[in-house]
Parts: sequence; C-alpha cells; structure tokens
Amino acid sequence: MRIVFMGTPDFAVETLRALLQSEHKIIGVVTKPDKPKGRGGKMQYTPVKELALEAGLRIYQPQRVSDEAFLFELRTLHPDVVVVAAFGQILSKEVLEVPKYGCLNVHASLLPKLRGAAPIQWSVIQGDRESGVTIMQMDEGLDTGDILLAEHCTLEEKETGGSLFDKLAKLGGPLILQVLREIEAGELHPVPQKEEEHTYARMLSKETGRIDFTKSAEELERLIRGLNPWPSAYCFLEGKMLKIWEADVLSLKKDLPEAEEGPAGTIIQIAKDSFVIKTGQGYLQVFSVQLEGKKRMDAASFLRGYSLEKGMQLKSTRE
Repeated sequence: MRIVFMGTPDFAVETLRALLQSEHKIIGVVTKPDKPKGRGGKMQYTPVKELALEAGLRIYQPQRVSDEAFLFELRTLHPDVVVVAAFGQILSKEVLEVPKYGCLNVHASLLPKLRGAAPIQWSVIQGDRESGVTIMQMDEGLDTGDILLAEHCTLEEKETGGSLFDKLAKLGGPLILQVLREIEAGELHPVPQKEEEHTYARMLSKETGRIDFTKSAEELERLIRGLNPWPSAYCFLEGKMLKIWEADVLSLKKDLPEAEEGPAGTIIQIAKDSFVIKTGQGYLQVFSVQLEGKKRMDAASFLRGYSLEKGMQLKSTRE
C-alpha cells in the first residue's frame, strides 16, 4: 500500500519503523513543525522527523493539516491509507476523505476508555489493571471511530507512565501491519465503540503533578508513578520544589502503629533510606526525590545532605 504517516513523539517512532520494515511504501511523513529549544534557541526536530530523515523519506510539517496548501499536497500523493500515531492535530473531514481506505489511528488505550491526549499516564494514575493499543478507523470525533483491532497489556504493580509508554509503543507496529493485511484481504470487521463506556484522558500539564496531600496515599502513589518521567509529581519543602519520584503506601495499623498526628503533608518519620509523609488517608513512604536545582537522588542521599526533621510540612504551593 501507498502510505502517508502522521506522527510526532517517540511513541509514533516504533510504528513508523515497523512500516518501513514492511512491504508497504511510505510516500510521505507528516509531523509537527520544529521548535526552538534551550537557551540557544536551536531548532529541535521531532523524533518522527529524525527517523524519517534517516530513511530518506519526504517530510511535511504544516502548521495545520487542514490548510489548503497541505491538502493539495496530500491529494497529489494519492495515498491508499493514512496511518496516524500521536500526531497532535485533529484531522478535518477533508483530510479523512483523501485516502482510499481512510485514516487509521494507533491509540494507546483500549477504546472507548481513555480517549484523548494522555491515555498512558491516566491509565496508571487511575489504577487500571490493564491497558493496550487500539487501531481505530478515524472519523471527525475525538477518538470516536470504529475499532478495527486491539491488543491488551497487563500493568505491573509498580508500572510508571514511562514503562507503560515503552510497552505500548512496541505494540503499535505489529498491530497496524495486521490491520493493513486484513484490509488487503477484505477481511476487516469494524466494531462501533460503545459510547456509554467511554472515558476521557485530559491533556497533562505541570499543574497535573501538584501533590495535594489531603488525598489518599494510594492516589498519590499512583500519581507519582503515572507522571514519571513527565511532567512529574511535586510539592514544596521550605519554599523549594521537591519532586517525588518513587514512594510506597503504608497503612497506620500495620506499618506505623505509633504514628504521630498532624495535618496532611507532615513528615512523621525519618529513616536512613526513606521518610514518611502523612496524607488524607494513609501514609506515603518516599524513596527517591529531586530538590529544586539538584539532580534526582535516592532518599538516603537526600537525607545526608538536607536537614529534614519530623514535623516539617510539605506543601502544595511555594508560599
């Protein structure tokens, strides 16, 4: 098949690589425009563009794929199908109608659950037992098209947003190749999504990672894992941002039989390799942190260099 690929971040790279290694022909790659990065303002390529350049593919970087100039270019390519993976733009009806077999989306959740921009992280944050990748026939809605194929993936007990990202990225390539084979064989059986079962994975921001210690220890532990490595979960210690990278949940009766009382966010116990924070329900034992201006480190190293004391308050704002 003649394929136009649309994608931007690392997640999309594995799918593009699988297509490159297949019998199909990639006739164009569409990715977001380059952006300046760092103090020098050097333009940074998207991960998809980097792979496309290595493969000698023709690259398009329109501000909007619905622009007439790009639509003209897309139509002249005469694609059989457009494969989309974490592209970052909504496709208009005009774009959807260009390819012979429409546009296929590689989505990192088991649709209709977790439609939207950040399904991987929210799957961890909300405590899902399983996730997966869905190949969807795109329509004008937000991840609302018919399901073509799905692959399930079990979440580990200490799954992070980063580790789940890696797992799901590897599923996308083989899955889209199977769908393309079924299209060519005329064996595809689209299944409409059950609208009443849909959930939404809203876009992440720095604010998403702000820790509210009045929530339960279980909620906060999942938040910490889900936002690792980005955008990270954080609080403030004596006016400085403190990122928390790794923590466990402790129960009062079993693990802290003589825990002291105090408001949520109070440090109630300090050991050689960790410290314990009171939450709205339960306790959070912290093993890895990063203080503002410092590198990430284990709690033992942090405690050797910082005079942390019982009774100190971790807060949600810098104050």
